[in-house]
Amino acid sequence: MCGIVGLLIKTPSLRTQLGELMVPMMIGMTERGPDSAGLAVFTPPLPANRRKISVFAGQLPHADSYNWNSLVAALNAALQVNATVEAKGNHGVIAFDGAAAPVKDWLKSSAPLLQVFSTGRSIDLYKDVGTPAQVAERYRFADFQGSHLVGHTRMATESAVTPDRAHPFTAGEDFCLVHNGSLSNPYGIRRMLAPYGIQFDTDNDTEAATRFLEWRLREGDTLHQALQKGFEVLDGFYTFLMGTPNERALLRDPFSCKPAVVAETDDYVAIASEFRSLAHLPGVKHAHVFEPAPEEMYVWKA
Repeated sequence: MCGIVGLLIKTPSLRTQLGELMVPMMIGMTERGPDSAGLAVFTPPLPANRRKISVFAGQLPHADSYNWNSLVAALNAALQVNATVEAKGNHGVIAFDGAAAPVKDWLKSSAPLLQVFSTGRSIDLYKDVGTPAQVAERYRFADFQGSHLVGHTRMATESAVTPDRAHPFTAGEDFCLVHNGSLSNPYGIRRMLAPYGIQFDTDNDTEAATRFLEWRLREGDTLHQALQKGFEVLDGFYTFLMGTPNERALLRDPFSCKPAVVAETDDYVAIASEFRSLAHLPGVKHAHVFEPAPEEMYVWKA
């Protein structure tokens, strides 16, 4: 049992309140996911020649005081990529010129205990162990601004409680997924993707779904087409919430035993596993509130 939350702000003037509105949503899902939590927030994209990666230093001693500036200085000396960093404790968002692969390869060889959680032009990702309130305070989620976000509170059932196994999961660039439920065929999906050179970082079943859907997008599918293929391939019980720079998508399996509720107004679209995480939102009494139908795709433009 886990909790999912999502918020998309339609009214641009309210995007400065994205994190402030979201934190009570995440804390409201504590009973559904007390062991770890995470959040992917989508911001205006960097210029086409720049990328950014969200990096976790929590495996290192004194991670909360990790010297990110020294790391970036060494990166610039080695690759001349005009890198900068925005640090929040044991997480750093590093922006740089050029492709992501050389920077990630350099990090792997120069700082192997660091973990890259996301890559792209729009996505920043933070996740860690602890209650949702602890994680939200640790990384100052209430200060986040942007157009939309995808969040998760985890109660581990099939893999260890570690930061890298917390949600959201990402694959490729600017794509993330959170999941309430369990898949019965994640290792079959891994075997199916192996011939395409797709590698996995964890044993979490959600990573299998994430990499399958991102692979379909990379092969040219629209989000609708990728999700439709997901209904054919992904076996199990699930509610999925996905984010891209321009879209947010929600779907439930054909049996819909994992809960979800949506509240939509002229100002926002909010999603949570239970309504109690939506009750504080402004104007929610007048929102269009509904339970998503089984095997139905809901996609909102950011």
